[in-house]
Amino acid sequence: MSEMSPTTTATPIPREALKQTLRPHLFPEIDGIQTFAVLDGASIPDLVDQLYGENKPEFVCLYRGELEPDIAEVAPYLVRLERDAPFTDWLLTEGWGRHWGIFACSQANLKAVRTHFRRFLMVRDPEGEQIYFRFYDPRVLPIFLPTCNAEELKVLFGPLTIYACEAEKGHGLGVYRTEENQLQAKVIPLTAPGKQ
Repeated sequence: MSEMSPTTTATPIPREALKQTLRPHLFPEIDGIQTFAVLDGASIPDLVDQLYGENKPEFVCLYRGELEPDIAEVAPYLVRLERDAPFTDWLLTEGWGRHWGIFACSQANLKAVRTHFRRFLMVRDPEGEQIYFRFYDPRVLPIFLPTCNAEELKVLFGPLTIYACEAEKGHGLGVYRTEENQLQAKVIPLTAPGKQ
């Protein structure tokens, strides 16, 4: 695995600059690649309102079936993001650094990516008990991915080309790929050094 960069103490960049810095990494200009976010309703107080609001993106809940309103509020949602859409702007400016979710790039469609991610919602712990796996928490993914062997990485990436999430307490973007069955990880700084 490649080395992650050391923690930076520089001042975070302004919101507009943050969006401009993130976009090329989250929306790579590769034919057929789409960008998705897995968002944690438990971490985003008004996520359901945003999903059904005026700027409604294409989305699906990762939980199956019809949910009670209180469960729907805290459920994880898969959202297909458009580079310059109002929902994407809201997500990047309001949610960055607040561990709202993770990003993924894939040539697969929403339905295929949903099927892929649903496989990971429940896992077995070392004692064999089924537990919820919050893989979509950006505080979990960067710790978990480096522990995976080549076969596990193959399963976790499946139809995905890239995983990405906030890093360095929001001061960086962690980008994760596989190359020759090895995890390639890097942190892209999202700071304005020397600014007060």
